[in-house]
Amino acid sequence: MTDLSQPSPSADQDEAVAPDARGRVAELHAMRAEVLRGPSDRATAAQHGKGKLTARERIALLLDEGSFQEMEPLRRHRATGFGLEHNRPYTDGVITGWGTVHGRQVFVYAHDFRVFGGALGEAHASKIHKIMDKAIAAGAPLVSLNDGAGARIQEGVAALAGYGGIFQRNTRASGVIPQISVMLGPCAGGAAYSPALTDFVFMVRDTSQMFITGPDVVEAVTGARVSQNGLGGADVHAETSGVCHFAYDDEESCLEEVRYLLSLLPRNNRENPPAEPGDDPADRPCDALLDLVPADGNRPYDMRRVVEELVDDGEFLEVHERWATNIICALGRMDGQVTGVIANQPQSLAGVLDIEASEKAARFVQMCDAFNIPLLTLLDVPGFLPGVDQEHGGIIRHGAKLLYAYCNATVPRVSVVLRKAYGGAYIVMDSQSIGADITYAWPTNEIAVMGAEGAANVIFRKQIAAADDPEAMRRRMVKEYKAELMHPYYAAERGLVDDVIDPSETRRVLIDTFAMLRSKHADLPSRKHGNPPQ
Repeated sequence: MTDLSQPSPSADQDEAVAPDARGRVAELHAMRAEVLRGPSDRATAAQHGKGKLTARERIALLLDEGSFQEMEPLRRHRATGFGLEHNRPYTDGVITGWGTVHGRQVFVYAHDFRVFGGALGEAHASKIHKIMDKAIAAGAPLVSLNDGAGARIQEGVAALAGYGGIFQRNTRASGVIPQISVMLGPCAGGAAYSPALTDFVFMVRDTSQMFITGPDVVEAVTGARVSQNGLGGADVHAETSGVCHFAYDDEESCLEEVRYLLSLLPRNNRENPPAEPGDDPADRPCDALLDLVPADGNRPYDMRRVVEELVDDGEFLEVHERWATNIICALGRMDGQVTGVIANQPQSLAGVLDIEASEKAARFVQMCDAFNIPLLTLLDVPGFLPGVDQEHGGIIRHGAKLLYAYCNATVPRVSVVLRKAYGGAYIVMDSQSIGADITYAWPTNEIAVMGAEGAANVIFRKQIAAADDPEAMRRRMVKEYKAELMHPYYAAERGLVDDVIDPSETRRVLIDTFAMLRSKHADLPSRKHGNPPQ
């Protein structure tokens, strides 16, 4: 019989080598130090040598100091083959967790280019899936700091499936929590579709690129030679493709603007944007507006200066500033309340609506409506841009996107006609007939089917042709048409605008109106989802 009162030799040996709790804690701290240090000083130096920050440095800039709580820092991949079994670094190339921005909770994941070039493998994807699920469940914004080389080729189809899981969650989170993609390095192939599914895309010049097929493939297939930045750099996507909403020269200013954008957005679709009462009086007169907007409808002016006069302290964040410049989309505050502004820009293409302007404004309206941001529309629009290219490019269906977005929006909607508002473009730009809650006009407004010159040429064509002096007759008919149908009070007399207001009182009137509409409640018909024009 074994004497159980005496410890066995093996037990003695185990006790001799087993560390106590303090030893285990020391081991944990050593592992955490290794995690924070990253793969090597050489890899960090290489990252800095490219003018890029490390993933942890980026997170530190994005989040409030000391607020970051990392999730799964000790995660390692389980893949084998191609030498992977001998290279199993902590984090597996992505850092995930949560923290605060201006004291409000935000979830984040950041690719670590120093580990496998930030390439996505099975464990890497699993970490991203988990943090996305946590963000959706908690109802808090998700920010992705992208700097990865795409799918991890050594892991094969498992890596591709990881992207599918990200796309599915991007879609599930759409309109539920704000999603912001910050491009800080390369993003190629299918990986580029995740940023495209999010609400906002930020890019940094020279260091970030996005494309589906790289320059080598483009040259092999088409014969065209192009650089990575020429194909998918920040300026290309900010000015030409419209993929990028904001472009900056360096990571520090880029991440600071991400923080500013987050301060203007609610945590989720069940909350209102955060209010920040300031020192700018709600009843501040805007006398400068009397001189900013010329009464002559053919003279251009900068609509941004009008927006500056209306919002608190002249401060606003313009979205897609360099794409589709004939329309302005911006977030600002009025009496501390976040407001989305959509405004025609007479300085660019006379402020007409075209394909790109319609798409830009439609997406912005949808975003504001999803996150309970009231809409202010400033009209000075001569119509839709005519031309074969526009018609063949589908201006009908693209213009219908903006119409659909406005008609579908249930947030408070106020519009102001500053000057021209002609034809279908007037209807589409949140007119009373498509559901604007309150519509105002300035005394300089011209609301009509078309401009007086064009209308007179159509209506009085025979009289002008038969006149002894056709040009004099045409001028007389234009004057008659303006007097009868285009005077500033024509629309007000017929209830198509709620009031004609003094431009200098516009800020006060708008703030009072939005305050009245703050408790607005509107229900859409019960349906699975609409089928918007594509």
